[in-house]
Amino acid sequence: MKARGWIATSVVGVASVLAAGVMVQKSARSADHLDSPATQADGTVDINDVYTWNDGSNVALVMTVTPAAAKTALFSDTAQYVIHTASGAAYPVGGNDNPIICTFKGTTAPQTAECWAGTDDYVTGQADSATGITSKSGKFKVFAGVRADPFFFNLVGFKHAVQTVEGAGALPTNDAGCPLLPANVAAALRTQLATNDDGGAPNDFFKTLNALAIVVQIDKTLLTKNGPILAVWASTNK
Repeated sequence: MKARGWIATSVVGVASVLAAGVMVQKSARSADHLDSPATQADGTVDINDVYTWNDGSNVALVMTVTPAAAKTALFSDTAQYVIHTASGAAYPVGGNDNPIICTFKGTTAPQTAECWAGTDDYVTGQADSATGITSKSGKFKVFAGVRADPFFFNLVGFKHAVQTVEGAGALPTNDAGCPLLPANVAAALRTQLATNDDGGAPNDFFKTLNALAIVVQIDKTLLTKNGPILAVWASTNK
């Protein structure tokens, strides 16, 4: 069982690109909850989101799985959780892959995590503690456990937007198959996506929901050996 993909794919939109150079501070994130039936049947390998940002001399990488996770949720002890990275001088980067791989032991809490930063660093221990676990070099830190789902999603507004598009009748499409919206329909969608059903502030559907999160802090030098542009995507493998 595997969930993987770039942001342009329909399988799981969990890719991002950021400049990991010292002078450039940008973040990237993408969302995708509830994938194909195969992953929906096993939430432990269903990727929600991937987040990346610069943190001084480090890069922060986050992958969340298990939509609407229970507070007692655990990672699969038969799956690999992989945050893939590739670096280069310019985008698109080459095919070099320096993956961060985490596995978990045990079917009851607390689980023991083992994580590898390519062949450069390694860490193991109880990663759901408040401070996580740190490698001997100090360049690689991991937290893995239940956290509030950080993604904001206005489900009510989204449903209204879908109804508006469907009610617009047959629409011409571009080469990618996306509908070309009349100006009045596009304006209505922007309003609906930014408001609640009563026109007020949007409600966050994920506000009370949790996810299993793998949070990595890693020294940039371990990920940017081929250049300052870092591409990040994720997969679960079982």
